[in-house]
Amino acid sequence: MRKIVIIGPESTGKSTLCAQLAAHYQTLWVAEHAREYLLDHGKDYDLDDLTKIAHGQLAAEDSLVNQLQTAGKSVVFIDTDMHVMKVWSEIVFGSCNNGILTAIAQRPYDAYLLCNTDLPWIEDELREYPDLQARKKIFRFYLDAMINQDVPWYIIEGNYEQRLQSAIAAVDTILLT
Repeated sequence: MRKIVIIGPESTGKSTLCAQLAAHYQTLWVAEHAREYLLDHGKDYDLDDLTKIAHGQLAAEDSLVNQLQTAGKSVVFIDTDMHVMKVWSEIVFGSCNNGILTAIAQRPYDAYLLCNTDLPWIEDELREYPDLQARKKIFRFYLDAMINQDVPWYIIEGNYEQRLQSAIAAVDTILLT
C-alpha cells in the first residue's frame, strides 16, 4: 500500500486534491479529522484537543488503510498527517506533544504533496489565518519539515487543474518506483 500525504497551510486545496486524486486512481482518501472534531467540539481548543485530534487522525488513517488493503487497493491519499499537527501545535501553542513527534518518526509514508499558498483564500467557520503573509510563513514551516526528512516530496501549486496534473505526475513517479 502506497501512502501519499497531502499537507500545507489552510485553504490551499488539500481536501479537493485528495478527492480528485482518489477519483483518478480509483481509491479512497483519509479526510482531515480536525475538521470533524472542531465542528463537533467547537473551535476553542487547547493542546490536549490537538492530541485528541492527532489520535483521531491516526485511527482514521489506520482504519482506511486496512479497508483498502482488504479490497486490494494499492494507494491511499491522506489529507493531513502528524507534520500538520506539529506545525499547528508549534504555531498556536509554541510546543508539541511528544506523541505527535514520535508518530512522525515512526509512521512510514511514500511521498508528500505540499500545497502552496497561491490559491485564493476561501473563508469557512474553522479557518484561522486569512492573511497571505501568515499563510506564507506557515508554508515555510511545512517546507522546512519536508527538507528535514527523507521521504520524497513535491510542491503543488497553480490553479486547481494545474495542481491536479502536477500531483498526478508526482504520484505516477512514486507508483513507478
